[in-house]
Amino acid sequence: QVQLVESGGGLVQTGGSLRLSCAASGRTFGSFAMGWFRQAPGKEREFVAAITRSGGATSFADSVQGRFIISRDNGKNTVYLQMNDLKPEDTALYYCAAQFGMYGSRRSADYSYWGQGTQVTVSS
Repeated sequence: QVQLVESGGGLVQTGGSLRLSCAASGRTFGSFAMGWFRQAPGKEREFVAAITRSGGATSFADSVQGRFIISRDNGKNTVYLQMNDLKPEDTALYYCAAQFGMYGSRRSADYSYWGQGTQVTVSS
């Protein structure tokens, strides 16, 4: 069992930056690949970024490639999402998720554990 708690969301102007954190409980954090997803009002949940359980490889949605960075600290049981050059279309509820195994999937159905989400709002 893994419990995930996101933090770091907020209101930021276009072009600004935010850093989201996701703290995981349990001693098996290093067994899970981690992902970030987001859901805007009236839209489906979409993939944002994923990182392997070792942190050695990452993947990003095309819409955030080059602006967002995902990282993890297995010693602190935490995964991060650094978001730069934010745009109004990045406004959404951001979720972190854990997938048992080495590689992070882009499919939300592959993740077993989810946090409650943290709101990111980008004003124009």
